[in-house]
Amino acid sequence: VGRIVQMHANKRTEIDKVYSGDIAAAVGFKFTTTGDTICDEKHPVILESMEFPEPVIELAIEPKTKNDQGKMGEALAKLAEEDPTFRAHTDTETGQTIIAGMGELHLDVIVDRLLREFKVEANVGAPQVAYKETFTKAVDVDSKYAKQSGGRGQYGHCKVKFEPMDPNGEEQFKFESTVVGGNIPKEYIPAVGEGIEEAAQSGIIAGFPVLGVHATVYDGSYHEVDSSEMAFHIAGSMAFKDAMAKA
Repeated sequence: VGRIVQMHANKRTEIDKVYSGDIAAAVGFKFTTTGDTICDEKHPVILESMEFPEPVIELAIEPKTKNDQGKMGEALAKLAEEDPTFRAHTDTETGQTIIAGMGELHLDVIVDRLLREFKVEANVGAPQVAYKETFTKAVDVDSKYAKQSGGRGQYGHCKVKFEPMDPNGEEQFKFESTVVGGNIPKEYIPAVGEGIEEAAQSGIIAGFPVLGVHATVYDGSYHEVDSSEMAFHIAGSMAFKDAMAKA
């Protein structure tokens, strides 16, 4: 620790000690992030990690000049590192840089800091709510993908129970298997989960990501020749879409 300071708005006062319950800032750490616990090596203490909510609003941002482009990427990375409720990513379809946060004021402050602290000028789009979809009730589905018309075909059959989880919880997707008796060979089970998780990236209502999905594959069947990982992957994806339509 280089220095310990007590903050008073935009002023700081150097202090020698910090007692239990005090709030202070430490200067000199290079490899710490939000949520880390700092303690004496002889008396290790690890506090419970903090859970941060998902961003609820996002907007597109672009640098005003080419000179700002490189600086903006570095600045956004630093801001996201110190603020876990702020996210930045590139839209794969449009190529736009998207920033997301907990509200319009939050993002206004981010844009203001880009200019004041990092000297990056940027144009911003209109805020958009980051909608999500979720299950409202438990649903059982029986999904079969079969293409068997001469030669080697494709066959995957799974029965899956979908249950809602807390969409604001730390865990957003959970997949498990209770299949017994080899009705679905164990090497095909992960493919079912991968198909479900992939389909959950885009809900059927408006195409938004689906949160809070607990899927349990409990039965199914296979063909000794025609079954494959791809067939069960597709069957899992079909099961998810069918369940969303019923939920």
